[in-house]
Amino acid sequence: MWSDTLLAAERSHLIRLVIWAVTSASVGTALLALITLRRTVAPIVQWFAAQTVVWGIAELGLALLSWWSLGMRDVSGATRLDRLTWLYTGLDVGLVGIGVTLAASAWLSGRRLGVFGAGLGVVVQGLGLLVLNLTFAAALARLI
Repeated sequence: MWSDTLLAAERSHLIRLVIWAVTSASVGTALLALITLRRTVAPIVQWFAAQTVVWGIAELGLALLSWWSLGMRDVSGATRLDRLTWLYTGLDVGLVGIGVTLAASAWLSGRRLGVFGAGLGVVVQGLGLLVLNLTFAAALARLI
């Protein structure tokens, strides 16, 4: 019964990740389409949207790969999943830091708006993934 609960929690996490990925890619695509149709020059929005689309597609691919490898786990498998989730959480914190650094350096080095928008896109994706992974880590802590 414990393994079933863990599998359900992991499945729920992946569903939330797929929803985040599809939403990110859709919003980014809509922003890029809007800019293109209006023939507007908006480098911040353009590069933010580009980051959102790319990260959304990558997250969707990883979530689908994880979905196909879902299965029942024993205690050692649950421990590996917990440690992997905390590794992802640390990478998400690093991703936010990279995005902040990118945006700040672009702003301070001559207001390079495209790079600033890309940095903002990385920050948003990193924060979204951080929230999702921390939520899953909290669920795992209750189960393990």
